[in-house]
Amino acid sequence: MVFVKKMPGDSDDSVIRKFTKKVIDAGIIPEAKRRQFYVKPSLAKKMKQEESRRMRKRII
Repeated sequence: MVFVKKMPGDSDDSVIRKFTKKVIDAGIIPEAKRRQFYVKPSLAKKMKQEESRRMRKRII
């Protein structure tokens, strides 16, 4: 969970920017997009293998 405290002298905009940066750094948005729909375990395994294959091809 991400917490941001408003310090004296911080504007609302700066607090929102700090919160947004912490959310992005924590990886919450990609995780939420990944969990948006159920993926069958067999399909998840197939997608993971494809990603691995693409990464190996990219390195070589």
